[in-house]
This record gives sequence, structure tokens and C-alpha cells, in this order.
Amino acid sequence: MYEFSDLQCPFCQRYFIQTEPAINENYVRNGDLRVVFRDLPLVQLHPNAPAAHIASICAADQGSAKSYWEMHEQLFRTVDEWASAADPNQNFIELATEVGLDVDAFEACLADEAKATQVEERVAEAMAFGFSGTPSFQFVREETGDTYEIVGAQPFDAFAEMIEALVAGETPAAAAQQGAGGDQEVPTWATAEGLQPDPDRPGYTMAGDQYRGNPDAAVVVVEYSDFQCPFCQRHTLDTQPILDETFVDSDQVLWVFKHFPLSIHPQAPAAGVAAECAAEQGQFWEMHHLLFTNSSSWSVSDPSTALTDLAAELGLDTEKFAACLEDEEIMARVDNDLADGAQFVRGTPTFVVLFNGQGSIIPGALPADRFVSALQEMVDEAAQ
Repeated sequence: MYEFSDLQCPFCQRYFIQTEPAINENYVRNGDLRVVFRDLPLVQLHPNAPAAHIASICAADQGSAKSYWEMHEQLFRTVDEWASAADPNQNFIELATEVGLDVDAFEACLADEAKATQVEERVAEAMAFGFSGTPSFQFVREETGDTYEIVGAQPFDAFAEMIEALVAGETPAAAAQQGAGGDQEVPTWATAEGLQPDPDRPGYTMAGDQYRGNPDAAVVVVEYSDFQCPFCQRHTLDTQPILDETFVDSDQVLWVFKHFPLSIHPQAPAAGVAAECAAEQGQFWEMHHLLFTNSSSWSVSDPSTALTDLAAELGLDTEKFAACLEDEEIMARVDNDLADGAQFVRGTPTFVVLFNGQGSIIPGALPADRFVSALQEMVDEAAQ
């Protein structure tokens, strides 16, 4: 089994933590399965991933498979610490010390341009095999050379069905080869059905999320955001207009909004409710913009008056709006979004990019040029 993986990919991390141990226990240790790890860092989405893959190679260069796999494990387990670091190599050097590597040799290896080239070559090789998302798995029956694939962090049962069929000399069932992590792994808000427009609630998807753009676009971005988060504000005011003009307004990308108010921002839940209450009167995106441009006015102990003032500025029915702010069903929309993202959102903004049956995560407010580059690559591929 060739595992094409990205050390910064949350779905790869989930596979590593939840599924890989059972595969090792049931099939690797008894000799039924040999696993080969292949580097596929998706630099456009996970900018620190290539450096992490170099770090793993540098651990391997010290001559011990044990050192490699220990570094591999530590990289996945500490990804939240190095994923957004300005210089992740400092994190990797600390891990090298913990693993017991020669730190001087390790540090010199990190700076070796040949290692960066090696990772780039491995990415090109994976792409040549047709793999462009992570994690992806290619199974090879050694006696015949027949290949089969699993795409996405599917549950253990999908891998077990594939492996046991191959060990028995049988052709795996088609269900074991489905993409996108299996239907049971895909949340409703990320499915084709969930992303369709709700005919009874204009502006909402069937999953209950606000959207802009073309519902049939090949590329979907789901944004988890916090109205009191300064990084979300920067993205909304500086980067989003560029993305809208380049992709959303031209129907190339569907943009979906989900609430993720952080506990460090006490007024953020109320702001999320205010946006939903404006949506009840057909002005979600207008309120969305005002909330970010006027965050200082409502970031007070009791934001209800300031939020109602924003509603008046939009010409909304303020009595209905004020009553809506106390509506538990509306509050539940914000809470439900928070629950949807709890397993993988570590901070805001976080963007889930859905393309070609797979999902990737962009953590944080990327500069506009990098965000444009990442989306353009997918849009171009979709047009081919």
C-alpha cells in the first residue's frame, strides 16, 4: 500500500491517529501488507508542509528507520504547533532533540537545497500517478501488478475490505474504492446535496449555510469565521474582495459561510446571531460586512443595542430584529456550525476547499496572492 500523504493535512492526521494503528495491528505485523509512505505536501494549501517532509527525510538520513518513524509520528502529533509557525524549522529541531538525533547534522540537512528538490520530485511523481489530494492510497497486488485505490481518510472497514480481498486473491468491491472518504465520512454541509440551494430559503444551502456564487461551481470554499476575530476581519476586508472579483462573481467558485465564534471573543456568538437575523430579512451579507467594519461598536459587554443600530442602518425592521436576537432557534444555527467545525478547526479563519471529491484545509488568513494562486490551480484543472 502506497500512502500519498501531507504532514500538514488534517485528514492525513486523522488517518494516522484513527485508522493506521488498526491497519498495522491487523495486516502489517502479520506480513499481509507492506506500507510505503510517499511525500505529497500540497504547498498551495499547506505552506509549511514541504519543510516538515524535509524534516522527516533528514531524520531518515541518520540511518535509522526507527528515527524516521518517530519523527513522522511527532510531526503529525505536533502539527498545530508548527503549521502556522513563521519558521517551522525551529519546531523541527526541538523534535529532533526529543527523538535523539544528531541535532547539528539535522540542522544542516534542513538547509540542504537537495532535500527540497527531493521533496519536489516526489510530489511530481505522485502527480504523475494521478494523485492530487491527500491522503490517497494505491494498493498493488505484487504477483499481478494490478492496482486499486482508496482516496480520502476512509474508516478502517473500507481498508479492511480492500486488503482482505487482495490477500484472498479476489477483486475488491467497487464500494471500497469510492473517493472523498466515503459517504459516511462526509458531513452534510460538504456533500453535493447539502451544497445545493434551498428553494424555500433563498441564499441558504440545503445544509442551512449562507452562500454566494455558482452552486454548480467545481470548486467550493467553506469559510469558518468569527466576527470578532481580527484575522477574519483582515481577510474579509482585504482579501475577500479580490477573491470575489476573481472567482466568486465569475461563477468559478462557490463560497459558503459558517460560524465559528471562539471562546476568547465573548461577543462573537451574538454577532453571529445578528448576521442570521439579518438573513431572516434577506440581508445576511450586508450585515456580515457591517459587523466586520464596525466591530469596535458592538464589542462591548451588551452588544444588542449596537447590533440593532446596525440593523437600522440597513433599513431592517428593528423590532423583528431585536426579537430575533433572543430566538433560541437562531442561536442554534451558530452553535450547530461551531459543532460542525469542532473536530478540525483550530482557529479562525479556517477555509475548507472542496474540489474533485476531496477536501483540504487552509488554516489562517492567507495573503491574497497565495489564496488566488491556490484557487486558480484548481479552477484551471477543473476547466481541462
